[in-house]
Amino acid sequence: MFRKILIANRGEIAVRIMRTAERMGIATVAVYSDADAGAMHVATADEAVHIGPAPAAESYLDGARIIAAAQATGAEAIHPGYGFLSENPDFVEAVEKAGLVFIGPSAKAIRAMGLKDAAKRLMEKAGVPVVPGYHGEAQELVVLATKAREIGYPVLIKARAGGGGKGMRRVDEPEKFAEALAAARREAKASFGDDRVLVEKLIEKPRHIEVQVFGDRHGNVVHLFERDCSAQRRHQKVIEEAPAPGMTAAMRAAMTQAAKKAAQAIGYSGAGTIEFIVDASKGLKPDRFWFMEMNTRLQVEHPVTEMVTGIDLVEWQIRVAAGEALPRAQEEIALSGHAFEARIYAEDPARDFLPATGTLHHLRFPQAVPGATVRVDTGVREGDSITPYYDPMIAKLIVHAEDRGTALSVLATALDQTEIAGSTVNTTFLARLARDPDFAAGKLDTGLIARRQDALTELPQPSARTMAVAALAASGARYRPEAPDPFDAIPAYAHFHPLTHRKTLFSGDRALSHSITGLPDGRFAVRPADGEGEALRLSAEAERSIAAWPGHLTVFDGPHSHTFRLHDPLEEAGGGGLAADSLRAPMPGLVKLVRASVKEKVKKGQPLLVLEAMKMEHTIAAPHDGVIAEIVAEGVQVNDGTVLVRFEEPR
Repeated sequence: MFRKILIANRGEIAVRIMRTAERMGIATVAVYSDADAGAMHVATADEAVHIGPAPAAESYLDGARIIAAAQATGAEAIHPGYGFLSENPDFVEAVEKAGLVFIGPSAKAIRAMGLKDAAKRLMEKAGVPVVPGYHGEAQELVVLATKAREIGYPVLIKARAGGGGKGMRRVDEPEKFAEALAAARREAKASFGDDRVLVEKLIEKPRHIEVQVFGDRHGNVVHLFERDCSAQRRHQKVIEEAPAPGMTAAMRAAMTQAAKKAAQAIGYSGAGTIEFIVDASKGLKPDRFWFMEMNTRLQVEHPVTEMVTGIDLVEWQIRVAAGEALPRAQEEIALSGHAFEARIYAEDPARDFLPATGTLHHLRFPQAVPGATVRVDTGVREGDSITPYYDPMIAKLIVHAEDRGTALSVLATALDQTEIAGSTVNTTFLARLARDPDFAAGKLDTGLIARRQDALTELPQPSARTMAVAALAASGARYRPEAPDPFDAIPAYAHFHPLTHRKTLFSGDRALSHSITGLPDGRFAVRPADGEGEALRLSAEAERSIAAWPGHLTVFDGPHSHTFRLHDPLEEAGGGGLAADSLRAPMPGLVKLVRASVKEKVKKGQPLLVLEAMKMEHTIAAPHDGVIAEIVAEGVQVNDGTVLVRFEEPR
């Protein structure tokens, strides 16, 4: 067994690997960029090595520096986690050439499954069903467009390298094919360095079901059952579960055998996932699933499999890489209960899930929920920052219970109890999805979130009581019965008449003013300053959880959180705020493409430019009709709030 391993990753997956290594008595080495010098994974490791600047291309994707760090610290093996270099066969060969062990599959296996088109041709030969489509080498527009017509619209353009929804576009009609292809190619090139694509028939009511497989170097291959990952937005997974709802014995047997056949076809060793697309229009049928791709690494959602099998997949990875045989035979692996995983991100669901940044000034996760096991995998702590350099995941919330209904109820409760302030997050959206009637009934397909997006992402408005609680908290009023002077015990109460204070907060662009009056019993009467609405009698000891952070205050109310900006007279005097004649960047990013010019008349909703952030492209559209006075140049890196477009003032 290894004495020391290096984890070539960051964030929650690096911390998660370190936990298992520590339990196994294996020392760990972290690597970190400038942006991660104070990160949780650095503090968790036994040793840490700096490998470069914040951009991933100059640090976490620099294989030579990572290998040098492993050699300098005496590490015997490198665990890649997921993302970054985890599916890079050249890195695997470089690791082995340096005399180290790569904790994962062989370079040959990664190459066999690394390109979707070649992988599908290989699977066809192995007898694994594949989605109808074009997986050839020709990449000319005329060829791809012709193949799309032959396949029949709607079709899906997919980057042949990588995954995570990047470089993927749905096309419903021939007239939109060229534009969608260009966008998919740009995104694929930015994400994977490869702009080649394949074209497939779009399954109208698809479910995304995958099978966890494991192989060793002795020829053994097992499956660890399936996971359902159909709850997706923009082709990226949101909530995963195991086992898949509605799964029949016949369907499970067919899928798991196909998955094992796929792994055996390439002599696979280590943890891998065979992803299938399933036509759920008539229920789960053994003849209605097709191979999509194989992920030759550990998956983000692997904890749900761990929960229902009781197997530590990272431990298995390490043991297999050390040359051991699989710890269990197929007949020794059984399902137990039901598990869910919800991915908590710094993102804004109400703005089409735009990535967000910020400092996590307040971070609280549920400790326990009766009737279930709750697990939180995270790589951040309170006070850490979410930067634009890496994936904005904050944590994975995993729950396990004896049945699906109980587990889903516990997931919703655990999300309600999760408190995060300092960045826009998706916990309200996740809690709503967990309570969605169709999701609860197991009526899943990959289009569920898109169909319900407006209802799932609608911004909750703060109630009168929530606003009053915020105003009282911001006022600083307190009831201190231990004060030596009885009149000091009630700071807002005077001997002959009550003193009234006024507090102004902002919710978005709306100013909220309240009058706060101390009462003899230690409570406070809080009412809107405009006189509209009744006075609420509140205690300064918050009836709801509150987080105060620089210039802001967040009130947590069940599944919802409401953030208020504190009144700043200096900002008001300086004319702060957004002007109607300008359009600002909603997040940090790179201006990838400009589609309008100065003096051009534009209509509301017209695409003006494409902003690349977190390796995804986001189209920025005109908020209203107008004439462009200034527009940012292509290739410019912008910060959150940077002016992208200025409009001429109407005459």
